[in-house]
Amino acid sequence: MFTNNQRQVERTGKYGTPRVQYLQELVTEFQNTTDEESKERLVANLANFAYDPYNYTFLRQLNVLELFLDCITEPNEKLVEFGVGGICNSCVDPANAAIITECGGIPLIIQCLSSPVRNTVNSALGALYYLCNPSTEQEILKSEVVELIREYAAAEAVSVSFSNLAKAFLEKHTG
Repeated sequence: MFTNNQRQVERTGKYGTPRVQYLQELVTEFQNTTDEESKERLVANLANFAYDPYNYTFLRQLNVLELFLDCITEPNEKLVEFGVGGICNSCVDPANAAIITECGGIPLIIQCLSSPVRNTVNSALGALYYLCNPSTEQEILKSEVVELIREYAAAEAVSVSFSNLAKAFLEKHTG
């Protein structure tokens, strides 16, 4: 369920932590921990907040989108999965999409298409679907990327979700 100011006040209660403060605590904890499992949990938590437009301003303010992009470059597949999941959850917003593209996110997301983790591939397909527009299509619609997406579209027997996302991408962006 999407949040608004009134709902947030009701959910936070009199003694609760304001949302931006809570998100800052998650970011700070992520930055200060060296434990991989803790990092995974924290990024997954942040990615869950990234689906709600109420949080978009906070995510930008706290540089969480950049944190997600950093996670995509990690060797830890869980950090990659949750990082690209957070990007997919938030990139429908034009301001978020601009940050992701300006920070070099498109090539990182394209690399996620080759991941062995299904959720990573699904999130990468979804993110590219939303990020592809006239200013980014030259970078996204490269022949090797479109060919890989066509392979996912044809792989219905392997994964219906890959196939459906890939077909939607091709229908919208390649005519």
